[in-house]
Amino acid sequence: MKEFGIMTKIYFGENALDRLISLPYKKVLVITDPFVVESGMIRLITYRLYVSDIDFEIYSDVVPDPPVEKVVLGVKKLLDYRPEAIIAVGGGSAIDSAKAMKEFATQIGDLKELALIAIPTTSGTGSEVTSFSVITDTETHTKYPLVSPSLTPAEAILDAELVKSVPPSITADTGMDVLTHALEAYVSVNSNEFSNALAEKAIEICGGFLLRAYYDGNDMHARQKMHVASCLAGLAFNSASLGLNHGMAHQLGANFHIPHGRANAMLLPHIIEYNSDINQHSRSRKEYLPAVKKYVNAAKLLGLSNFNEITTVRALVNWIQFMLKEMDIPFTIEQTKKTTEEDYMSRISSMADAALADACTATNPREPQKSEVMEIYRNLWNS
Repeated sequence: MKEFGIMTKIYFGENALDRLISLPYKKVLVITDPFVVESGMIRLITYRLYVSDIDFEIYSDVVPDPPVEKVVLGVKKLLDYRPEAIIAVGGGSAIDSAKAMKEFATQIGDLKELALIAIPTTSGTGSEVTSFSVITDTETHTKYPLVSPSLTPAEAILDAELVKSVPPSITADTGMDVLTHALEAYVSVNSNEFSNALAEKAIEICGGFLLRAYYDGNDMHARQKMHVASCLAGLAFNSASLGLNHGMAHQLGANFHIPHGRANAMLLPHIIEYNSDINQHSRSRKEYLPAVKKYVNAAKLLGLSNFNEITTVRALVNWIQFMLKEMDIPFTIEQTKKTTEEDYMSRISSMADAALADACTATNPREPQKSEVMEIYRNLWNS
């Protein structure tokens, strides 16, 4: 028996932030990052809380790749302040931090009824509707995915007003994160009719609107579309989970601080080739790996249909590489200038072990071996 459910109530479209005016809470903690506060974006939130006569405090000690020690500080703040609800405002790091803080605060304290409202300021992670959170052990350079239904926000507010000032580089990284979420959920061994429908729509929107949002940040139609696509992809992988792409990307983020969406984008052509065994197949082969049919469907959604399965999957890989080039995303680790070749190569074995142990990898459509993961990492250096 399978199960599908959407646990989060979603508010979207123009003036979606006005949902804050009718919140049924008297005391909330706003968890966000320093940029949201310093840029003045936080006033879009606090103004509505003032209007509603809701008491609030702002906790902005959130950093990328949320480390365990920062989560601990947030838990302490929650237990001291004792709000009725948390409003998480920011990208994936802010929302993931808030999820982890809420989870641990309710486990070790007596804050049993603590609602979480997620307001994303980037169009990428889908964290506003998922039961996942990723935190980092900075000492061991390990990312730990947390998975529990209790991590799922009660509400998500999708307002494109919060993403119109996102710079092109982040629009590119987060947009490719959306595409990776959708593709991995689509080919996951746990995919189902519901997750497939959500993933297909997210893929279609990425094909039509990601470059538009990248070229013109003031194109609010494209911004809103990508904001919705991010949420759709989040709903898809919340049901179907992800795959090796994320398992490997988590290690690149933990070891070299490569932004998560960028790491996913760089890996994506390699993972599609691996999952479809595209470099081993010939036109005469009668049976392909299970992921091939799904990748062919995805390619068709992007208008990339070709004359047979393998050339169509190759067209999908080529299109993704075109997107990387068009949006100035590095193809290789060497191009990121985040590390030296010697340092990178010395970490491949341990990164491969961690990638295989990552919860996301378990639902990959092709079961990877350590030697294969190491080979993908090696190829990612400069090929």
